[in-house]
Amino acid sequence: MLLDGKVMVVSGVGPGLGREIAAAAVREGASVMMGARTQANLEAAAAEIDPSGKRVGWQVTDITNAEQCAALSNAAVEKFGKLDALVNCAAFDSVFGGVEEANFDEWRQVFDTNVIGTLQVTQSAIPHLKKNGGAIVFIGSQGMFWPPKGFFQTAYQSSKAGLVSAMYHLANELGADKIRVNTVVPTWMWGPPVEGYVKMTADAQGIPPEQVIAGITQSMPLGEIPSDGDVAEAVIFFASDRARMITAQTLMVNAGEFPH
Repeated sequence: MLLDGKVMVVSGVGPGLGREIAAAAVREGASVMMGARTQANLEAAAAEIDPSGKRVGWQVTDITNAEQCAALSNAAVEKFGKLDALVNCAAFDSVFGGVEEANFDEWRQVFDTNVIGTLQVTQSAIPHLKKNGGAIVFIGSQGMFWPPKGFFQTAYQSSKAGLVSAMYHLANELGADKIRVNTVVPTWMWGPPVEGYVKMTADAQGIPPEQVIAGITQSMPLGEIPSDGDVAEAVIFFASDRARMITAQTLMVNAGEFPH
């Protein structure tokens, strides 16, 4: 098992990627402390992943609140005795549009969550990670490199690009303590949000969902939308000792769509 005996914190655990990461980590031998704003999502994930509660815990966490970020990391150490890895999955991604029509109050909320919030969680984990070294994993977005045509999400993608820049600096700052910092970069992910988008688009255009999916996958050499689970597997690799000499790197999980 890739994470045998490790302890991981995962922020942003809902019905999608965060839950898949937590489940994959437990499958690979880790104990996981999950954070999210919605208690019901945390309770459901914990019950599904480990009904015994021995290897999964949760803490209601709004990452824009520094005290709650600290409480999440502390809860992991209190329950499991240490911290080996942090996965920053929590994000605010519901602001759409470009710059011309931008509401910059909404942009501030995006950056306060995705950049400042993520780095607050990271800051709270660093003292624990310094004790034994470990891994920090950010979740990026392919759109920060390659915006899809006709689909603007400039605030979100700009915030994710800011995290990549932070990753380079953090890797340099924390390397002496054997803390690695990397980013997994997905394209479209087959999970609840994309499933909803496909259904909505198919209904609006009066076409089968398969036709919408075909349009999404036409530039993917592997011909398939990666799933949340596929992205989670890349996260698990970065968190494991198999990646002990890998830091300051981005790994695309995109079925070959954009060979960055």
